[in-house]
Amino acid sequence: MEDSERRPGKNVLDRSEGLGERLLGLLLDRAHEMPPQLIAPMIAEEVAGIDGREVSILLQDYGRELLVPLPGQKLIVGEPQEITASPAGTAFLRATPVEVAQADGVRMYLPLLDGSDEVGVLALTLDTVDDDDRRLLRRLASLVADILVTKHAYTDRFFQARRREPMSVAAEMQWSLLPPLTMSVPQVAVGGAVEPAYGIAGDSFDYALNDNILHAAVIDAMGHGLDAATMATVAVGAYRHARRAGINLPETYRYMDQAIAEQFGPDHFVTAQMMNLDITTGLFQWVNAGHPVPLLIRKRHVVRQLESRTTLPVGLGGERPSISQLQLQPGDRVLCYTDGVIEERNADGQSFGEERLIRCVNRIEHVEGGMRAEALQLSQALKQERGGHTSDDATLFLIEWRGNPANHPATLQE
Repeated sequence: MEDSERRPGKNVLDRSEGLGERLLGLLLDRAHEMPPQLIAPMIAEEVAGIDGREVSILLQDYGRELLVPLPGQKLIVGEPQEITASPAGTAFLRATPVEVAQADGVRMYLPLLDGSDEVGVLALTLDTVDDDDRRLLRRLASLVADILVTKHAYTDRFFQARRREPMSVAAEMQWSLLPPLTMSVPQVAVGGAVEPAYGIAGDSFDYALNDNILHAAVIDAMGHGLDAATMATVAVGAYRHARRAGINLPETYRYMDQAIAEQFGPDHFVTAQMMNLDITTGLFQWVNAGHPVPLLIRKRHVVRQLESRTTLPVGLGGERPSISQLQLQPGDRVLCYTDGVIEERNADGQSFGEERLIRCVNRIEHVEGGMRAEALQLSQALKQERGGHTSDDATLFLIEWRGNPANHPATLQE
């Protein structure tokens, strides 16, 4: 390192903007054609270039309970970290860096953010940390996240690292079908959870933010195992095809209904909830096809169930559905769930039920970290309430309308 890259009067590296730009540029240039198995060692090398050491890359496991280390040369592969009880977990849930003073320096935990979705946490140790270091490390973590997401599509290594137990073929199909579990922009946020993580089959959800409209759907295919997973895959595929073709909600139902009926016959069906939210106005519209009724949450309490006219489940040839609509207030949330959430039975044979679900939602305390942390907290609370297990697919999908802050327009001004 040249003397010009050291701070005047200090025998330490200069990590200010100029060096930072060169470091990030070098990392980006090297990553383009780097084989997936060499990405982690390359990241460790670049961190060493700013006197960082003891590098770990921690990924969220499928059960959403642990951050598990990604194996690789030059990485520290330690024990998994609990998401709800570790500095790494705090950085992950709050999407903000965490610093822990140690005898030999400062241990940094940096969230790996790809947009608003979180890949995991980058951990490293520096002798000292100042604002230049923090700025450079935040940008480094963002670039690392983008690289990991890109290389994720080329290898199974990241999938394997995230698994803590065997996964069924049906669950493999469903996880490959799911979009990112969380998405957040100034006007709207969504968060989803599926259980059992390693055995999910017929439940799924999907969403897309197209201009100022959030499109979302929650589906529950009848049955279990591969049959249910295959039906769910067809249902989500038909939903995406209709959505991308600009078809309205009633016609989307008809399109999905036809696809399931033609592929599986008259004895198979999928319950579904298809929704649109205008993120600039808060107008929420939905079509219910035999699905459990969503809950409206306002000021952190359930204020009502969103009862509406329903049609038959997808595949049974129901009548053209009518669109229900509701004007949301800023901060309102809509919670959708599948019947596995409320139909789970305890040792006495009693079902969990809607009233108990509502009580559980109302007890959830506000936690820092936004939708990611609260969706996880709700999922874990429900799992605990059901005795720590799920005998049927159970899916949650939460939408929050935040309003339209003037300093964060949904569209650019012409």
